[in-house]
Amino acid sequence: MKCLRETNYSLEDLEGKSIFKRLATRAIVLKGEEILLIYTKRYNDYSLPGGGVDPDEDIKKGLLRELHEETGAVNVKILEEFGYYEEHRPTYYDGYDLIHMISYCYLCDADKKLGDASPEQYEIENGSVPVWKNIHKAIAYNKNVIKENEHSMGLSIKRETFLLEAIRDKYL
Repeated sequence: MKCLRETNYSLEDLEGKSIFKRLATRAIVLKGEEILLIYTKRYNDYSLPGGGVDPDEDIKKGLLRELHEETGAVNVKILEEFGYYEEHRPTYYDGYDLIHMISYCYLCDADKKLGDASPEQYEIENGSVPVWKNIHKAIAYNKNVIKENEHSMGLSIKRETFLLEAIRDKYL
């Protein structure tokens, strides 16, 4: 799979740091210019559905699990690899200085009508909801949040906006 970008948000030298490695997946589900996203009220942003792969879980199985949990997507088919996004950033994990996260992205197909999602408690508390959104509007929205440097802005918005632009450039 192709590396789309590697970033180091911590701006620290990685040598000698205690680093937690996390594998994640991101699903790209397009219907024309509409894309299935997660809107998170807490961070006021749009992101691709997906999340962490469980230990000993196959990446594609993790993708299908995360997509279903977060959106309720049904009749999902993985169509092709899109690429991966690699990042080093600060972490809240005890005993670690940084997190090294690799997000594997796949183009998928699914029904437009969503079934019942089963988000985790923290996703509910953050106000995360699945939405079909015009990709151009989602990019513009996220870019405005970044430009205004909103106090609620999380680190993932830069990754997600980059990925949305790359998706637009490749598929639209």
